[in-house]
Amino acid sequence: MTTVAGNPAALAKLPRLLENVERVVFGKPEPVMLAIVGLLAEGHILLEDAPGTGKTTLARALARSVELTFRRVQFTSDLLPSDVLGVAVHDASSGEFVFKPGPIFGNVILADELNRTTPRTQSALLEAMDERRVSIEGRTRDLPRPFLVIATQNPLEFEGTYPLPESQLDRFLLRIEMGYPDRDAERRVILAQAHGDPLAELQPVMDRAELQAAIAAVRAVRVDTALVDYVLDLVAQTRGGDRFLLGLSPRAGIGLYRAAQAMAALAGRDYCVPDDVKQLAVAVFAHRVIPRPVHGGAPADGRRMIADILETVPVPS
Repeated sequence: MTTVAGNPAALAKLPRLLENVERVVFGKPEPVMLAIVGLLAEGHILLEDAPGTGKTTLARALARSVELTFRRVQFTSDLLPSDVLGVAVHDASSGEFVFKPGPIFGNVILADELNRTTPRTQSALLEAMDERRVSIEGRTRDLPRPFLVIATQNPLEFEGTYPLPESQLDRFLLRIEMGYPDRDAERRVILAQAHGDPLAELQPVMDRAELQAAIAAVRAVRVDTALVDYVLDLVAQTRGGDRFLLGLSPRAGIGLYRAAQAMAALAGRDYCVPDDVKQLAVAVFAHRVIPRPVHGGAPADGRRMIADILETVPVPS
């Protein structure tokens, strides 16, 4: 196995990290792998699926496996931005206003059912997700590193949900669909829960310093110029034609580049290959595009359209 030049030890625990999360997230190898890609690429994650499919379990397992501070925010229609970011309160003893940080000041933030809150409160996350800092009461405060937002979202046809705006969707590196478990995995879930919460027994396999070193090593993974051009060719297919109302932003291309580096590192390589890009393109791109309606009907499925683009754009040799 070829390790990342300069700091091979930084990535030595990644297989254990993958295995540790899968101890409590049964039968979901691809969602687990994508979540770890997001963590290593310092990109936020949107988990989308019906209630009860393991979205919260995956977020908690990731935080517990890396000894990170975990904060959970239940997004509801009456939640205010200050409930997320924090607020200055008057201290009677000193006569001054003291800032009380909100749950955003953590390493892993679970934004549970993000699409059940109003656009005003959703927008409170924009600066934090993009710049890893927040502006409150006229002052900018840095957030701890690493900083990862894992948002869960129920399908939009459910009652009482608000569509996430394009500006926020573009800040999520990956959209991951959990899906229902197969019969064997669901049996394991039932039996595990019958004896208590498996998460309670999950122990960390990395500390924060080791994760930071792994993130730095991932950034050193080599991406050939031909692969960069391949990413640009994929992005270009979503712009200027008659298939998309909204194409991909430059942030999407940067995101796929960084995610491919993380995928290569998980595979034990210090260089990317075309399959790293192809395997991630739908998860990185599909939630950012808006297809045009076909003959006045409903818009086409973004996932299917990105998959079609992957079939038509030549892969570099």
